[in-house]
Amino acid sequence: MTGRQGLGIVVALVALASSSCGYALAGRGSFLPAYIQTIGIPQFINTTPVYELEQVFTERVRTEFINRGKYKVQPDNTGVDALLTGEILTIQLAPASFTDQQQASRYILTVTARIEFRDLKTNNVLWENPQWVFREEFEATAGTDALDPNAFLAQGSDALERVGAEFAKSIVSAILEAF
Repeated sequence: MTGRQGLGIVVALVALASSSCGYALAGRGSFLPAYIQTIGIPQFINTTPVYELEQVFTERVRTEFINRGKYKVQPDNTGVDALLTGEILTIQLAPASFTDQQQASRYILTVTARIEFRDLKTNNVLWENPQWVFREEFEATAGTDALDPNAFLAQGSDALERVGAEFAKSIVSAILEAF
């Protein structure tokens, strides 16, 4: 065997070993039991003063599970294999940076929620976080009120949708990838 053949064999063995290392593409892994095919996601509870927050966040979480391609999603808790419940506890808006004139140029929106994902076959909680914290940073727009998240989210029609989509991605990724 020549040195070149030996090197080829070593490279092939390394490639073979690394191809079965157990890693999955980010956003595509799942530790859920194989029998979980249908997930119930009833509307989240909203304890904040932000209007329609629960509707947008619930719908975005449902859509994110559907986009993963493996799961059927229902808006209730009957006839499902697993149940995802959520309660949006708080939403806060705070300035993150300022202009030379001491006006806010960026804001951080922070959402705190209680999330539970339960296997209904075994009645075990597979994933939960009683204080899930999600943060999103935004450019300030003219007239932004740093004390009122409701007014801030109402300014841009897509702001609430964007926050909901990013919130959903973070929740679904945490559940499916067990991070």
